[in-house]
Amino acid sequence: MPHLPKLLKRATGWPQRCALSAALALLCAFVPARVAGQVFDSELQRFRLTIVTSGLEHPWGLAFLPDGRMLVSERPGRLRLIDAQGRLEPQAVQGLPPVAAIGQGGLLDVALHPAFRQNGWIYLSYVAGGTGAYGTEVLRARLRGKALHDVQVLFRMRPKSATGYHFGSRLVFDRQGHLYVTLGDRGEQDRAQRLDDHAGSVIRLHDDGRVPADNPFVKQAGALPEKFTLGNRNIQGAALHPASGEVWAHEHGPQGGDEINVIRAGVNYGWPVITYGRNYGSGTRIGEGSEKPGMAQPVHQWTPSIAPSGMAFYTGKRFPAWQGDLFVGALRDQMLLRIRLDGERVVRQETLLKSAIGRIRDVRNGPDGFLYLLTDSPRGVLARLEPVP
Repeated sequence: MPHLPKLLKRATGWPQRCALSAALALLCAFVPARVAGQVFDSELQRFRLTIVTSGLEHPWGLAFLPDGRMLVSERPGRLRLIDAQGRLEPQAVQGLPPVAAIGQGGLLDVALHPAFRQNGWIYLSYVAGGTGAYGTEVLRARLRGKALHDVQVLFRMRPKSATGYHFGSRLVFDRQGHLYVTLGDRGEQDRAQRLDDHAGSVIRLHDDGRVPADNPFVKQAGALPEKFTLGNRNIQGAALHPASGEVWAHEHGPQGGDEINVIRAGVNYGWPVITYGRNYGSGTRIGEGSEKPGMAQPVHQWTPSIAPSGMAFYTGKRFPAWQGDLFVGALRDQMLLRIRLDGERVVRQETLLKSAIGRIRDVRNGPDGFLYLLTDSPRGVLARLEPVP
């Protein structure tokens, strides 16, 4: 196992890197039992890692129900219920439409409507197939017992394509009740600059799937009205800033150039025209460089890549020293980053849990004030960070 990370860094292309990542994930599946209950020291806070639930297969997204239960999506296509004591229901939630578990795709994010207590809506993003092509879709439904009812598909990515990667996808509601859906470029990078294509963008909808009248491209001929941004490569982390109320997101770069961005109407984030990353293998430049007028610069970029997934601004009371900090999970580097911000400027990064529990897929604020993590593994876990005096 100590040699696998070195091999992973030397892998020259996407297929080789994914194969080695899968091997490393399999070995790391057995790591959490060793670190469960272990106390970690950080710059500002000592904390304990508690394994809440194990036995999850490539968990992807996490949502907290008001009664203390939790919903976890598993990439192979299952939605799982965990009770308030951390016990995993043996039977998956029924009523999902067919999910295409292909490559990086499958059942992806899960989110609750901001007024869930009143309307009961649960939102899921997932990959759907059709005639040999695949794309990200979004539905909403209500959970009754252990099954979904009133299922409504709100969004279908178009056009679909045959590739098996760069699907996105995170779901975030803003304070006005708009739903943001993050998408990848599907590995067909030039699509990210097209206004008549959903790939490589953030989508903004009303909670029932209607297009807001103030979306930036609504009145532009030939543009898809759902699009809110363009020029994004593959966004797998998004969260609402607790002070500004704006959506922040991070996206995967190629070989280097992972980014954090503030998601704003009509902004072109540059991919693949500008990037801080390089082509796999050859290391040659992509596009026109790292800057161009009319294209946004990231708040922060990571080179070499960390492969970010999942993010949350900490807003609980259990870790007062972490208030307002941004937490980002990393797949390739198997760590949790704590990021201190001054406005939209990163002033400090701290690495937590390096190689302790494997690939971190999702990061969430819990309603109890703890910080929760999902690990991407065939034997994935739901873990919790708890303060230690």
